[in-house]
Amino acid sequence: MATPYAGVWEPGAGRALCHSGDVFGAASRRRPRPVLCCLAVAALALAACGQSPSPAGSAAEPSTAGPTPSASTPGGCTYTPAGKAAKPVDLPPTTDVPTSGTVTFTLAMTGGPVKITMDRSKTPCTVNSFASLAKQGYFDGTRCHRLADSGIFVLQCGDPTGTGTGGPGYTFPDELNGSESYKRGVVAMANAGPGTNGSQFFLVWDDSTALDQQPNYTIFGRMDAASRDVVAQMAGEGQDGSNPDGTGKPNNPSKITKVTQG
Repeated sequence: MATPYAGVWEPGAGRALCHSGDVFGAASRRRPRPVLCCLAVAALALAACGQSPSPAGSAAEPSTAGPTPSASTPGGCTYTPAGKAAKPVDLPPTTDVPTSGTVTFTLAMTGGPVKITMDRSKTPCTVNSFASLAKQGYFDGTRCHRLADSGIFVLQCGDPTGTGTGGPGYTFPDELNGSESYKRGVVAMANAGPGTNGSQFFLVWDDSTALDQQPNYTIFGRMDAASRDVVAQMAGEGQDGSNPDGTGKPNNPSKITKVTQG
């Protein structure tokens, strides 16, 4: 699965973006850590299960073809079986998918509740997938497996295996409009390339607008101020630097005990 870091990558595939100099601004200076060029955007993406993350710098360049077509089709969404599910779940509903209104899910986490509001009108198929997985308990009892705390500031979650290689056994297309901005509070899908969304997502705990240069990650929710603070506090405990790109497992357990609607 992949994660953003001046870019984002996922298991077996990946995306790498090169940056030189202090392009990340004051936010990155608050937590000094060497900024690596061509970082394989910290495992955010979610491709086929059972694959290992690509080495930093070895992934293909992100697509620059422009906005990706919506995952929705007339009357529904498309979810394609892919790989083995990290946790047994049914495919999300593909018809009569709500396309209006908002829905809120609360992640009971180690540091406290994290509330995410999702707009069905903007990303109906992504919200539909998250809702389906949440209701089936897919995220319950899982730990967020990757933390980026230099250049970009994201906590990546959604893999029950905790390895960055687990997914729900299906993929679905992006829902992008080309104006995505990864500012503090945003919740977006991780992916390994166009149309490879699954279950992994990342919580942006501080501005990570370096990702705006290649807005390839579907933004499907936003945290409220209190929730942003909860994630930032957990992230503030640092990470173990176990990944080649300078990201690693968070020192705080960063566990999602349960996800509930409302």
